[in-house]
Amino acid sequence: MNTLIDAPILQMEGVAKRFTLHHQNGVELPVLEQVNLRVQPGECVVLDGPSGMGKSTLLKMVYANYRANAGSITVCSASGALVDVTQATPRELVQLRRDTVGYVSQFLRVIPRVSALDVVAEPLAEDAGDDPAALEAAREQARQWLVRLRIPERLWHLPPATFSGGEQQRINIARNMIKPKPLLLLDEPTASLDAANTETVIGLIREAVARGAALVGIFHDAHVGAAVATRRVNVGDFRGGAA
Repeated sequence: MNTLIDAPILQMEGVAKRFTLHHQNGVELPVLEQVNLRVQPGECVVLDGPSGMGKSTLLKMVYANYRANAGSITVCSASGALVDVTQATPRELVQLRRDTVGYVSQFLRVIPRVSALDVVAEPLAEDAGDDPAALEAAREQARQWLVRLRIPERLWHLPPATFSGGEQQRINIARNMIKPKPLLLLDEPTASLDAANTETVIGLIREAVARGAALVGIFHDAHVGAAVATRRVNVGDFRGGAA
């Protein structure tokens, strides 16, 4: 790791991703080539392009759910250290996800039988340790997020696995945005939300940008993309181009 003043929060250089189709005699399917992208604090970069172009794959490489086949993906951590995600150790990735990179995926993945309130509070509770006051403060913030995202109080102590798709996605958003982080990845966060909750999420995204976070997002709803974008990038340009 290195430290660099005024570095972009995210920098991708020469990144490529291809999938091997083992059920088709190992045929390789190229998805992304020569991805060059820099994202600065206070930007919301919206990824454009038709389905199948690799938008979600790009986000998953930044979060290290997918490993890049070539290139570097450098994230400026909350401590100011530069971490190349493609070379990071498991411990470095855990720390990066805890303090620096948030990821709102299309699906909520949580431990069964844990209440919605505790699911949302968990990122803050991890930092609270065994301090009762800090733990209660984390739960109080979680309550505020649940209210803002219109989750009925009668559901707060139930596991989100029992919720509707839209309710689960709101829990997903609250859990991954309750702790401010320098970099936030958004994969169609409003896909299953009604108009009122969509407007709430637009407000949350704008607040994150205003506090200086860097956001990279995919939005199926053109209205949402237009409302939050400070810059748009067509993923098709990543096949040999720079952004």
